[in-house]
Amino acid sequence: MGAEVRTENITKSFGRQNIWQNVTLTIPPGEVSLMVGPSGTGKSVFLKCLIGLLMPEQGHIYIDGTDITTCSNKELYEIRKLFGVLFQDGALFGSMDLFDNVAFPLREHTKKNESEIKRIVMEKLELVGLLGAENKLPGEISGGMRKRAGLARALVLDPQIILVDEPDSGLDPVRTTYISQLFLDINAQIDATFLIVSHNINLARTVPDNIGMLFRRNLVMFGPREVLLTSDEPVVKQFLNGRMIGPIGMSEEKDEAQMAQEQAMVEAGHHAGGVEEVEGIVPQMKAAPGMPPRQAIKRRQDRVREIMHTLPHAAQVAIQNDLDSSAEDDDDRTEVLPAYEGSGGSHRGYDDGGYDEGVTTPHKHL
Repeated sequence: MGAEVRTENITKSFGRQNIWQNVTLTIPPGEVSLMVGPSGTGKSVFLKCLIGLLMPEQGHIYIDGTDITTCSNKELYEIRKLFGVLFQDGALFGSMDLFDNVAFPLREHTKKNESEIKRIVMEKLELVGLLGAENKLPGEISGGMRKRAGLARALVLDPQIILVDEPDSGLDPVRTTYISQLFLDINAQIDATFLIVSHNINLARTVPDNIGMLFRRNLVMFGPREVLLTSDEPVVKQFLNGRMIGPIGMSEEKDEAQMAQEQAMVEAGHHAGGVEEVEGIVPQMKAAPGMPPRQAIKRRQDRVREIMHTLPHAAQVAIQNDLDSSAEDDDDRTEVLPAYEGSGGSHRGYDDGGYDEGVTTPHKHL
């Protein structure tokens, strides 16, 4: 199973500019987590701190039990081997073809011979749909292909933790769904811990097991998807529906006068933008048929059951309905698709990465 990532009261600034402060969370091992938030809230900075490229001024970061803020450089070097990182633009070496780009971590960190390296590289390229493109240079392929090559490189060391920065950047909606499916399939196969940073509303609603949000230099919430998707925290609802009405403005923050003016415009018939208002727990994407069961789903649902009594009544009803639907889906798959037994989550026969309009009532956050 993937390694646990835990932060305690970490604060990061650049000069006088405070990026975020007192961020405390635990990313459950072996689950797919996602961090959202308006542009400029420090999501990518958070990823860089987790891998030790940047260090917080205060607090502690524990990777598989090791505090990387106090460990030696040698220990940090070893900890980084637990990670695979997919950067926004793929971060490929322009002078190397795709094969050598993907092979680079194996040559740098292992003593494998070239025959073994070739086997692993071709396996990962096939996994991301790039078999046959191994001799092309990054400048000869599309941005989406570079992104997938970057993912193949992130996977060659079979990492326990995979960090993904804006996977939909440069990809059309269809390719974004394909790469989202790939994340879930990889999680099903190797039970790795994922942390994805994204602005994509559809991806945020349908892919992760856990969702967090950064806003106004603070972690607003972090927890199981069921809790976030039924929250009535204004900034969470606004972001997940992509609407103008709410605390987020063009410059991130709004004053009360602007919020009142925008509300008056909507009441007068002005469209608030964004998607249709979607509330409640939308179906989660599943691993593809034939994949092993995703153990993350049961772990997350068990955790949700433990905290349900602390949530508002409306949220408890919505979550219980979702858990019941998930159990029914598991029974149906057992009868119809034996190879799929137990692999689904709260996904009511839905495979294309879209989402249905929910029918449940949100609640205030924990």
